[in-house]
Amino acid sequence: MTGMTGQPSFPRQSARTQRFTLGAPRGYTIAPDGARVAFLRSRSGTDRSQQLWVLDLNEGREFTAADPYALLAGAEEDLPPEERARRERSREGSAGIVGYATDSTVELAAFTLSGRLFVSELRAGTTREVPVRGPVVDPRPSPDGRWVAFVAEGRLRVVAVDGAATSDNDSAVTAAATGGGPADRVLAEPDGPEVAWGLAEFIAAEEMGRYRGFWWSPESDAVLAARVDEAPVRRWWISDPAHPDREPARVAYPAAGTANAEVTLALFGLDGSRTDVSWDTGRYPYLARVHWSAAGPPLLLVQARDQRDQRYLTVDTATGATRTVHDDEDEVWVEPFPGVPAWTPDGRLVRIADEGGARRLFVGDRPLTGAPLHVRAVLDIGADDVLFSASGPEMHDIGVYRAWFRGSGDQGGWERVGGRPYPTVSSAVRGGALTVLSQTSLEWPGTRVEVIRLDPDGGEKPLATIGSYTEEPSLTARPRLVRAGEREIPCAVLLPDGYTEADGPLPVLMDPYGGPHGQRVVASHNAHLISQWFADQGFAVIVADGRGTPGRSPAWEKSVSRRIAEITLDDQVHALRALAGSFPLDLDRVAIRGWSFGGYLAGLAALRRPDVFHAAVVGAPVTDLRLYDTHYQERYLGHPDAEPAVYAENSLVTDEGLSGAVEPHRPMLIVHGLADDNVVVAHSLRLSSALLAAGRPHEVLPLSGVTHMTPQEQVAENLLLLQVDFLKRSLGMPS
Repeated sequence: MTGMTGQPSFPRQSARTQRFTLGAPRGYTIAPDGARVAFLRSRSGTDRSQQLWVLDLNEGREFTAADPYALLAGAEEDLPPEERARRERSREGSAGIVGYATDSTVELAAFTLSGRLFVSELRAGTTREVPVRGPVVDPRPSPDGRWVAFVAEGRLRVVAVDGAATSDNDSAVTAAATGGGPADRVLAEPDGPEVAWGLAEFIAAEEMGRYRGFWWSPESDAVLAARVDEAPVRRWWISDPAHPDREPARVAYPAAGTANAEVTLALFGLDGSRTDVSWDTGRYPYLARVHWSAAGPPLLLVQARDQRDQRYLTVDTATGATRTVHDDEDEVWVEPFPGVPAWTPDGRLVRIADEGGARRLFVGDRPLTGAPLHVRAVLDIGADDVLFSASGPEMHDIGVYRAWFRGSGDQGGWERVGGRPYPTVSSAVRGGALTVLSQTSLEWPGTRVEVIRLDPDGGEKPLATIGSYTEEPSLTARPRLVRAGEREIPCAVLLPDGYTEADGPLPVLMDPYGGPHGQRVVASHNAHLISQWFADQGFAVIVADGRGTPGRSPAWEKSVSRRIAEITLDDQVHALRALAGSFPLDLDRVAIRGWSFGGYLAGLAALRRPDVFHAAVVGAPVTDLRLYDTHYQERYLGHPDAEPAVYAENSLVTDEGLSGAVEPHRPMLIVHGLADDNVVVAHSLRLSSALLAAGRPHEVLPLSGVTHMTPQEQVAENLLLLQVDFLKRSLGMPS
């Protein structure tokens, strides 16, 4: 697919570039001496293989510290199952060095390729392999840079960076000393067939944002590790019908109302000692966060299963006993937030909490922020201040801020970092005196990254930029960001390139995610490229962030509790009708498309509001809500055994759920990846069966070998083209 100029079509370009993310720098780590910044970046906008780079600030140059092509001698990657699962949970679609960890001075980095362990000396830009028993997952150097801990086949292992034995009396490395084998040893051995040490379980990575399973002590003499026992978890089988000769994959999936993995912690000393950590795991089974820094003892955030109560615990490393330092309760639900809990350097607890109608930042009992800021994450904690991200009065404007908790800035309030005269979506990483600030905007495509120095009392000084190799999109997104109706629903409206009023009303395509954790209406050019491409096919495209989506207020997010179908669908209708008075919308030709929660919402629209919606593309939908995971589903709908009617009313495939389906039948295209282990294909198959039983015509597009992501180039490209063809056919538009 190419255009008249010979350039790839937008669908092909978007697929090749993984939505214009390849070639962009990411994953920054800043040396505390301010001399260098480590980061990841592929060599071009179409190269999937990420390299490890270093920006030398003293010399003002960037150089490659590790190149997967050279290290693997051009061979294809062979990922162990644990690494494939980890990448799926983090939605990682690229290849090569997709993650790394460093010591405290950012002089040593560790990473894996094909399950092999490599370390890079970042000052010199040299890399070597460390021979260990593998396949290796999630290697992390000790703060002092002498050791690397990692997981292999469910065992937590450690190796000296220089390859020497880790202990004079360690029998596991005696063979290495005498026979030349690997010099690593086991710190934690599984004590059951379904037990693994040092990895995050499914729901921790998928729903809690915890992707790690072990943490070094600040003194580099011990490792705090999670023990995950998946024996209680129900087993599912993910097969590939296109390859009946292959065995199905066996996965532990904790569906709503069923047993979770049992997660505990233990502290392992490099001297061979073990101390088990104890807390009330019966009342607080979810381990949502772990933090360990030199500022205080280990901090845990544990949650009750109903997620209406979470506790902040400190760990006594001598005995393993825990003590509650704070307790959050909410009658609807509590949230785990990125970057917290943590300590200030003087030992005060940093947390984010919903209080007084706002999502606020606290140090100890003192709130540092209030409305209109809606705090999203803590990015760094300095000697006097906290760096954090937050939405401002306009939800699409997401900034980086700093607030002081002591010192000359103790007068209160906050200031924005890297402020511009227009909205942006910003994030930052800070180390020592330097900050790497990443910003996107509607004013330009892609991301701009600069290294700045923040003054202690406020203000900033730019020092350097980090280059990007991303491709320039072949089209320009032109969203108008507005608020719709009396509910002031944030919306992006996109019209075709060259549209004039003389062209008349346009068929409408609602293009939402529309649910928890998924904000789509943001001040970022590339975030609207796909919607703009659909608009250029002859649609007025509307992206509406109704109630339940993040960035506005706790009440906005939590209003969907037990009524997620009713509230989210009603807000899509409200936004559509409110915008009809200001934009050229043909309300007799309205379609909706979505993926994941957006697919669920599209299915709801076609079945329950055919008076409004005339066609739907239903991608990877959650249709039977009992088949989705515990932590997500029970947060919004409760426990299915206690509230079965709530699940029935909000599902698409139950008698109660389908009872909301009314005439007329509307065209529906259901799309699902057969290898999806997050929203399994059973959701779409059950929806198709229910529709067939009800005599409702529909189309089903199975994607062989595709997971919940669609990073494959041909799949991603053709999926866009097939959707446009279906939508035009369904709405009676010329193809």
